[in-house]
Amino acid sequence: MIGASIAYFLSLRGVAATVIERTRLACAASGKAGGFLALDWCDGTPLEPLARRSFALHARLSEEVGGDWGYRRLTTYGGSAGLRQRSNANGLDWLSASVTVNQRLGSTETTAQVHPEAFTAAMMKAAQAQGAELRVGQITGVVRRKGGTAVAGVGVDSEVVEGDAVVIAMGPWSILAVEWLPLPAVFGLKGHSLVFETGTAVPAEALFLECREANGTVQTPELFPRADGTTYVCALSSESPLPIDPAQVAPDPGAIERLQAMCYDLSPVLAAAKILAHQACYRPITRDGLPLIGPVAGVEGAYIATGHSVWGILNAPATGEAMAELILDGLARSVDLSAFDPARFLPLDPARLR
Repeated sequence: MIGASIAYFLSLRGVAATVIERTRLACAASGKAGGFLALDWCDGTPLEPLARRSFALHARLSEEVGGDWGYRRLTTYGGSAGLRQRSNANGLDWLSASVTVNQRLGSTETTAQVHPEAFTAAMMKAAQAQGAELRVGQITGVVRRKGGTAVAGVGVDSEVVEGDAVVIAMGPWSILAVEWLPLPAVFGLKGHSLVFETGTAVPAEALFLECREANGTVQTPELFPRADGTTYVCALSSESPLPIDPAQVAPDPGAIERLQAMCYDLSPVLAAAKILAHQACYRPITRDGLPLIGPVAGVEGAYIATGHSVWGILNAPATGEAMAELILDGLARSVDLSAFDPARFLPLDPARLR
């Protein structure tokens, strides 16, 4: 989604970008995340300007870019299940009686959603309509010009794709790029999710819960009904090793069964619904929890845009807009990127990957 957003905003400026995917478009977190958007949940942190700009862009893009990616405003609630119970003040009737809903966390003015895979595809299609290219292939390295201080393109499979600028936007797999460029580490945190076919039984009400499993472990499931008649539920994070190939990402043993049992306890609607997908993906994270957005020190034309953690779907449009400005104008004007400067960390020694 970050790469497609960058390509789209570059295309608005008449610049044709090539987006290179190893497996397929939106094959990882860009297709398997929840797609939740919040205006003000990052307020008081360095992410605040980026998040607020991006929330507004999501609304604008839903009107400007062709295609339906399930953008809609939500009411968002918080509560608990299996913990100390209080009154079910908001009375959401699609939940079990054991679920306590006692907070309204967001309104239709402050929270929204997209279907992330559909949004990524629509942004990429819009970019392609203005000259961008999507290519499937494995990057083998960053090619530099004579002298080594500027990029000349990237190696893809057995050939070179030339370019004046190269942006590393590979999610947690961006750590592989430390073999090619002086970059800090990016890590992957694995999450599991289920997608249920719920039709019209669940209204536009997102839900964040604290839930105690039968073994006593407290989890924090998130439930997002979508405009296409499905409901997405995620929980159960782990630090399982990141496979080299995104196509090899699979749920941890027993994780889907635990999540399914949790869902059945939370809602009779989910218990009766068909499961359309059981899946896992890795969120890219950095040492301080803030993304890496900006130029790579010492290599002209090299940039990175990754490490957005749980806010990658939300912050993709503003990241794409700011990166296009940075690449073409030398400065991002829409959002101040200084807090996300990759140079705040030392580069990772490539030998640590071997």
